[in-house]
Amino acid sequence: MKPTHRQSSSSPIIIIFFLLSLLLNLSYRAEAQDEPTYLFHSCSNATVFSPNSTYQRNLNVLLSNLSSNSSDYISGFTSGTAGLAPLDRVYGLFLCRGDQSQASCRDCVGYATGDVLRRCPKEKVSTIWYDQCMLTYSNQSILSTMRDSPFLVLYNTANISDPTRFNSLVDEATSILPLRTARSQIAGKKFAVQRADFTMLQRLYTLAQCTPDLTPTDCTMCLQTGAGVLLRGSHGARYFNPSCTIRYETYVFYNETAVALLLPPPPAPAPQPPPSLVPRPKVGNDITNAGSLQFDFAPILAATEDFSANNKLGEGGFGEVFKGVLRTGQLIAVKRLSRSSGQGAEEFKNEVMVVAKLQHRNLVRLLGFCLEGEEKILVYEYVHNKSLDNLLFDSEKQGRLDWSRRYKIIAGIARGMLYLHEESRLRIIHRDLKTSNVLLDADMNPKIADFGMARIFGVDQTQGTTNKVVGTFGYMSPEYAMHGQFSVKSDVYSFGVLVLEIISGEKNSSFYQSGTAEDLPSHAWKHWRDGTPMEVLDPILRDSCSRNEVIRCIHMSLLCLQEDPADRPTMAMIALMLNSYSVTLPVPQQPAFFFRSRTDQLYSESGEPGSSKSTSKSMPVSVNEVSITEVEPR
Repeated sequence: MKPTHRQSSSSPIIIIFFLLSLLLNLSYRAEAQDEPTYLFHSCSNATVFSPNSTYQRNLNVLLSNLSSNSSDYISGFTSGTAGLAPLDRVYGLFLCRGDQSQASCRDCVGYATGDVLRRCPKEKVSTIWYDQCMLTYSNQSILSTMRDSPFLVLYNTANISDPTRFNSLVDEATSILPLRTARSQIAGKKFAVQRADFTMLQRLYTLAQCTPDLTPTDCTMCLQTGAGVLLRGSHGARYFNPSCTIRYETYVFYNETAVALLLPPPPAPAPQPPPSLVPRPKVGNDITNAGSLQFDFAPILAATEDFSANNKLGEGGFGEVFKGVLRTGQLIAVKRLSRSSGQGAEEFKNEVMVVAKLQHRNLVRLLGFCLEGEEKILVYEYVHNKSLDNLLFDSEKQGRLDWSRRYKIIAGIARGMLYLHEESRLRIIHRDLKTSNVLLDADMNPKIADFGMARIFGVDQTQGTTNKVVGTFGYMSPEYAMHGQFSVKSDVYSFGVLVLEIISGEKNSSFYQSGTAEDLPSHAWKHWRDGTPMEVLDPILRDSCSRNEVIRCIHMSLLCLQEDPADRPTMAMIALMLNSYSVTLPVPQQPAFFFRSRTDQLYSESGEPGSSKSTSKSMPVSVNEVSITEVEPR
């Protein structure tokens, strides 16, 4: 929508955007684009310069200097002047968002120096904002000066649930951050972020930044002014002026990994006894920090008793997993990768380093790795309650999983997958999400295992088409199983199957009805279609559950199982569905793989009336669950 301009003699120009949620969902992923994400510009008509004038030549020199290799792209801030005569002197500066890389900062500034002249071709005073940087210049001194005009406010018009508590969190964050930002000098930046839990599935993310040349007092005042005009009760809002910015959102919009790297290292811990897993010293050109994760083979052999069968926890397409005990008594899980891995040693180490940086409370933590000859080994934290399938599909143990725990597990898995898809430093597609890859800690909190294994094992990981299908039949989306096409929506399909298994307590691949092989999604769809969705629920839970939660989870799972990937929700939408009952769920379509029993009269080979109109094609069903590690796509 068009900005609203308001101007008076006693107040600066106020520019307010009324933007929809989709337009505000600008995250740090824009960093990879060639052009920065444009937000707004301001051209003051009070003073203009003539073509080919001395001022224009000085301006060109200044912009060239600001975008040159000599600028400080590490701190993300450079200021300067051009011209000698006071009437023709130009003052300018740029500020890159604190989480931006040197390359992103350089690209944004380089683009801005040309873009601002296209938008403000003759004005002596101009400012242009992008999501990644800000550039401003003037014929008056602006260096080390707090400028509160012009300013820009953008906000999301969608209302937030529980606005009282949410506004309290916003007030707390926007009152603390100005002081923290003003006192910060991390990497030469006045920059700070804050994160707070709003609900089980939603967080508040806040960012504040000032130009480093401001005094702490001016920086605090600038940010407090901005915080005062931010709209409360909406999903997000941001304030800009040429000297500072403050913003809050309910999604992560900055690069958390880059921010973490800016922070000073914690103080060195007190000396500890030698660990059982002895890190190898760095040798030659080992990748950064690899030495802190690479361990010797002998202690791993001792911890697992030479990979004893008694210590074996499980086996999958990537290899075997063993329980291990260090000399200190600490328990670990050791994954011994199969020797068909497509990775070389250096590539393997690099991928391990990437995956090790992915840390979330709903992900199993990767502690380290070992390379010994042809052996490639991963060392993980040990999760005490083993895998979800160990409890869920055991008639004697499944009573420990009441409905509140199952709902908590569903929500935790959704949080972990949302982190992998949208909130982590890079997008990770799991490609084998299933009950055996969800572990439960001592408090029954779910932790997703085997994330990033496609990277570590040497399988292509970006969205696209692969000739090496990694996953488990029954959890695979149709486009992945039949054509090798995968994306985040492939994981969403797997999540849908997983949710139905948690609700029903039944295993998809061994589900039967009336003696005829039928998968769980088909069973759930028929009960949904017939208006009896509670029949899908595990019988032991029917007298002790929230009916609304159960039906909503079944509804959500069927949305995940739709044939067209575009029709499936994202993990962000799934998190919202679980978190807010004000969100209306769309009507689900028939699942992609719909196995009809012999008694189901909706289908007939002769094409009688009542036959399904779906274009889904049934695949041969296998009673036994099989992990597929290499399949040629059709």
